[in-house]
Amino acid sequence: MADDCFAHPLLAALYDPLDPDRSDLDPYLRMAEEFGARHVLDIGCGTGVFALLLADSGKEVVGVDPAQASIDVARAKPGSERVRWICGDATALPPLRVDLATMTANVAQAIVDPGDWQATLRGVHAALRPGGRLVFETRVPARRAWEKWTREQSHSVTEVDGVGAVETWVQVTEVTGPLVSFRWTYRFAADGRSLTSDSTLRFREREEIEADLRAADYVVEDIRDAPDRPGREYVFIARRP
Repeated sequence: MADDCFAHPLLAALYDPLDPDRSDLDPYLRMAEEFGARHVLDIGCGTGVFALLLADSGKEVVGVDPAQASIDVARAKPGSERVRWICGDATALPPLRVDLATMTANVAQAIVDPGDWQATLRGVHAALRPGGRLVFETRVPARRAWEKWTREQSHSVTEVDGVGAVETWVQVTEVTGPLVSFRWTYRFAADGRSLTSDSTLRFREREEIEADLRAADYVVEDIRDAPDRPGREYVFIARRP
């Protein structure tokens, strides 16, 4: 099930205006070139920002996401016909043979159930050609990123065309072991209404992820630092033998 911030039609439409700086995707574009990838699977593609950047660079792209509202936003963007959009997840993909599969931003951590995580890794493995790579990021648990997810530190007001001022903030609602739950609140100045979206992320240790990848028949090729968030995130590069 997709969180409301991706599945609610209004919130899906606001996703890009509320988070316009996607320079975090630049390292993934560089890796696609580094690995000579021509066919790319973008898992958790959301509103299609990365998938369309890949298509702009001449890649053949498949974007998959469980939130129909986000897929609808992606399909409405210029150039969207160059991407094959699938509403679903990586556990039930059509036959594919891609060079590279990606899970950017929070996608890997949003798969919180261990069984779902293993099923996702197996589904991606089947979609990769032999020698193809899976690349994804995940936060370093020891950095305790969630301690900064407070109303005071996250509060902002954004003017959105056709909508007006949108006030947003995030607050942690529960921390249980490796699971961190939090709630985004969206308040609309035009009519005073509020919407909320609840999410949970799993903070996996590096050794746990390496073991999960080996169990799914990947070779862990490299573990890099996120260039824009040094020391705060792991970027895993795993290859299908």
